[in-house]
Amino acid sequence: MTDATRKNPLLEGEYGTPHNTAPFDRLTLSDYEEAIMEGMRQEEAAIREITDNPEEPTFENTILPPTDELLNRATTIFFNLLSCCTSDEADKLAEKLSPLLTEHSNKILLNQKLFERIKFVKEHATGLTLEEQKVLDNAFDSFQRGGACLSEEDKKRLSQLRVELSGLTLQFSQNCLKETNAYSMHIRDRAQLAGLPDTALEAAALAAKQKGVEGWLFTLHQPSYGPFITYADNRELRRELYTAKNTICCKGGEHDNRRIVTRIVNLRREIAQLLGEDTYACHVLKRRMAETPSNVYAFIRQLEKAYMPKAKEDVTDVEALAKRLEGKDFVLEPWDYSYYGQKLKKERFSLDSEMLRPYFRLEKVKEGIFGLATRLYGITFHRRKDIPVYHPDVEAYEVHDEDGSYLAILYADFYPRGNKQSGAWMTSYAEQYVDHEGKDHRPHVSITMNLTKPTEDKPSLLTLGEVETFLHEFGHALHGIFSRVRFMSLSGTNVYWDFVELPSQFMENYATQEQFLNTFAHHYQTDAPMPSELLQRVKDSTNFQCGYQCIRQLNFCQLDMAYYDRHEVFSEDVPAFEKKVWARTRLLPQLPETCMSVQFGHIMSGGYAAGYYSYKWAEVLDADAFSLFLQNGIFDHRTAARFRHEILERGGTEPPMRLYERFRGQKPTIDALLTRNGVKASATGASKEEGKGAPHTATTGQDEKSHNI
Repeated sequence: MTDATRKNPLLEGEYGTPHNTAPFDRLTLSDYEEAIMEGMRQEEAAIREITDNPEEPTFENTILPPTDELLNRATTIFFNLLSCCTSDEADKLAEKLSPLLTEHSNKILLNQKLFERIKFVKEHATGLTLEEQKVLDNAFDSFQRGGACLSEEDKKRLSQLRVELSGLTLQFSQNCLKETNAYSMHIRDRAQLAGLPDTALEAAALAAKQKGVEGWLFTLHQPSYGPFITYADNRELRRELYTAKNTICCKGGEHDNRRIVTRIVNLRREIAQLLGEDTYACHVLKRRMAETPSNVYAFIRQLEKAYMPKAKEDVTDVEALAKRLEGKDFVLEPWDYSYYGQKLKKERFSLDSEMLRPYFRLEKVKEGIFGLATRLYGITFHRRKDIPVYHPDVEAYEVHDEDGSYLAILYADFYPRGNKQSGAWMTSYAEQYVDHEGKDHRPHVSITMNLTKPTEDKPSLLTLGEVETFLHEFGHALHGIFSRVRFMSLSGTNVYWDFVELPSQFMENYATQEQFLNTFAHHYQTDAPMPSELLQRVKDSTNFQCGYQCIRQLNFCQLDMAYYDRHEVFSEDVPAFEKKVWARTRLLPQLPETCMSVQFGHIMSGGYAAGYYSYKWAEVLDADAFSLFLQNGIFDHRTAARFRHEILERGGTEPPMRLYERFRGQKPTIDALLTRNGVKASATGASKEEGKGAPHTATTGQDEKSHNI
């Protein structure tokens, strides 16, 4: 087929693939550009048809008409791949398209004629279903919050700010990936690598071989960085790697993100104030369960009061061990903490993460996690090698419901690559909805991780932390897979950001449950199950360093709020500001040159600006929810069915607390989290009502669509 006769698959709509899955193997960058440009033209025409309609505005002729089918399909695939399988050419195309897409969105949100029609429907519509009313409320709210009521001058300014912001968030992410990939530590002397486990050495040797060099190669990607900083005896090399990791994008040069951070913070502040809010946090939290910054601060303080004594004890214990081993004058530095922490864990529990790896072969972990979903919900997973994938590492599964009917497609992308962002996330290539003919379009969901890769001698053997990551993202996937709503904008993970982490963090609870581990945790060489005494050590160590980890997360929450709950222009030095925010609760020394903000993608380029507290908020919910499973049995099918029907299937159709209370039969309390972590409720120092109360909750609103979680 010549270029002249070749058809763009995205423009065809029907791809000729199983379940109309994305034809990754037939798509080119020019296809995305053509489809996105055409999609914007089609959407503009659809909007004109709505606004030019002489009939009285109704839900059917104003809210219901689809306006973004092609544009949604093309942008979803393209921008998803930008995170997990990018290239310099794709980055350049994104830089070209992002401002155009933002301008296109601005034209719609600031279209006065369209807003007037939506407003009329909002004021006059009757007899709507629950979901129809929710979609209408969300549409009206989006236009109000999007600037539809502003003056023409302010609308123009708002559009300019949004275009600039979209470009900077993209540049922020690209800089982080390029800086991460640019660094490697090449070691030729085996003696310098004392202490490292065989799995880390084999992976580093393979990385060196693939680069055509002798020796061992270590990178800033977590499967390489984590074991080195935890096990390497060479303190100077630990310092070197730690410093490299924590100074990316803040050393000057073209990939420095300090100026970008300052501008992103100020752009969001100015946008919020243009829309009539005091701060960006005030703007965001009106569509969150927390509702206001003061409620977020109260929540952070409650956890801080409960966990700070334990955190200080955790650090003191690690420091005491280090001094016992190295001498009383030893000063514990950040690159020492994981190293001596694992030694303390091994001393107390005869356990470290490497001891568990042989029992966590990725193939068996997949069987265990998929089997957990089967046991809870009756669903099954079937590998489909005929479904196109975007990289050879990716696996595609067809998911069947308990009755054997088709439920969803699941893509799984497990390993790090140079063209892939760090971290782990879930996203969708197609979301669930019911069309006007009543056909239920099932979702195509993806989980992306950066787990330990197989080597020439060993399969992929995971740490317990990596198993938890898999469970976490799989929980998000189930939220998408089970969706059963009418409208795409309400399906799956289209919920409040401080509710979206409940299904994911709920699944993490299974990582240390003996009944679950017994189903798959067998030695990769002998197939022997994990010994019961080793299982017990895992359970005994569950809360090891939980105080330190909690305060560390709360520090991130406070940094997020410090940037976005501010009325005045931000003009401070970014690294210095960060250290000032953390000064009161800092547990370890900080180097002047290190900086988290310049690589804090969650709050700068992701969707968690003024929302990072959501992880801890959802932790209260997940502990409370799992306590019901502990009462009824961790595999109890009836309890799981309630969780599926009341939480996972309903998406954003109702206020999240209403859904949660229907599942749980009561509001959540912090008690279950404190019990799980071995922290006494009385440690909060709260009143009886506060100590037993849930995080403050709202019953209105709906979050913007979340692409990467």
